[in-house]
Amino acid sequence: MANHKSALKRIRANEAKRLRNRYQHKTTRTFIKRLKSVTDKVEAQELLKTVTSMIDKLAKKNIIHKNNAANRKSKLTKFVNALA
Repeated sequence: MANHKSALKRIRANEAKRLRNRYQHKTTRTFIKRLKSVTDKVEAQELLKTVTSMIDKLAKKNIIHKNNAANRKSKLTKFVNALA
């Protein structure tokens, strides 16, 4: 266990950030699943904008790697463009 006051504060701060990152990541995954289940192209395009924004935010905060974000966005865009 930490002995210094600053170390105790750092532990609390890290836990708060971990929970926030986990929530944002899980929410994004849920939206991705929702996008993949959509069959209407217009609805999918609207949802793609939201999901793309969420993925960009995760990459900006280093929750996911920037190449991972680019890969996900690319695959989701291909999926939406393939819808009839």
